[in-house]
Amino acid sequence: MDKNSQYYIELDEQWGAHTYHPLDVVIERAQGVWVYDVDGNKYLDCLSAYSAVNQGHCNPDIMAAMTAQMQRVTLTSRAFRNDQMGVFLAQLCQLTGYDKALMMNSGAEAVETAIKITRKWGYHVKGVPKHTAEIIVCGGNFHGRTTTIISFSSEKKYKDDFGPFTPGFVTVPFGDIDALSTAITPHTVGFLFEPIQGEGGVIVPSDGYLQAAYALCQQHNILFMADEIQTGLGRTGKLFAVDHEDIRADVMIIGKALSGGFYPVSAVLSDNPILGLFQPGDHGSTYGGNPLASAVGAAALNVLVNDQLVEKSAELGAYFMGRLLRIESPYVKEVRGKGLLIGVELHEPARRFCEALQQRGILCKETHENVMRFAPPLVITRDEIDWVLGHIEAVLAH
Repeated sequence: MDKNSQYYIELDEQWGAHTYHPLDVVIERAQGVWVYDVDGNKYLDCLSAYSAVNQGHCNPDIMAAMTAQMQRVTLTSRAFRNDQMGVFLAQLCQLTGYDKALMMNSGAEAVETAIKITRKWGYHVKGVPKHTAEIIVCGGNFHGRTTTIISFSSEKKYKDDFGPFTPGFVTVPFGDIDALSTAITPHTVGFLFEPIQGEGGVIVPSDGYLQAAYALCQQHNILFMADEIQTGLGRTGKLFAVDHEDIRADVMIIGKALSGGFYPVSAVLSDNPILGLFQPGDHGSTYGGNPLASAVGAAALNVLVNDQLVEKSAELGAYFMGRLLRIESPYVKEVRGKGLLIGVELHEPARRFCEALQQRGILCKETHENVMRFAPPLVITRDEIDWVLGHIEAVLAH
């Protein structure tokens, strides 16, 4: 049998657990904003591996740093020190303005880390009775798929058949400041949120919501916990999405673009009074903070800064959104987003529109059933956006 797309799709279907519903495109290589399938077709990537490749696919600077480090040492575990982690942590903290960072691997691990340190802070600093801490979360959230994280998901599909669930979480509607205020009790230690809910359908809260939520957290001595795994590191036109409202999270959770798509790297950022509470044995990861991850992360941050990708995201995102808003289509209900994280909500399921764009050489993916998400690598050019928009307009018009 020829090793075409169908060959690989059948392998996946036979041997892989069916936990995703991908578009049937089989990618074999990529560069910048472009990806190529095994049948020789070329596509512009408008998903960026859920914002993991903000710096573009196979960025040469990150690749050079990774290959150089791979020839030296890749893993020491945290039983020993290495010459890369501290250098990277210093760079990360100086860029973001935090005292400390703790490296993990996946975004879900970073969220779990943030939950643990927030609970410990609640017991040792705020004085909440042991094992009674509550963290407020938002309906429609997506923070990962570990057992604890799905415990506070409002998505039925993520929870069915996977209980019993971890207690200690209270859910309020996203964007509802009155509901947040009402949910606060003496046991509340943290408020965990995404500044823009990506998986939830690119839901952007009203202006001032995050400011008001931050003020409530300050008033009640609650940690303000921003999950910027998808929105951070330039995606929304600022380094962090909370920067749009000039606020600083007490606990900042990042991942995805922290490695530019080369390797799983995540981190929790905070200041000494919070992250300084961790003691040896409290938490850890064999791979977290390994020298390869550190070298890759340092290079990924350098590309973000040196190539001015945050600024490009702001400029090109405004252009992309402006063009989308001008499209006249009976299918479009709303266009929303910030920077190069844009959702187009339709009056019907978005899957067939994504499949139509695939046929035209553009890859995007539906989220929350009726929403098309457009989040190309931040290295995209205006000419490439114009090309994409021509096809989007044709698909949405007809």
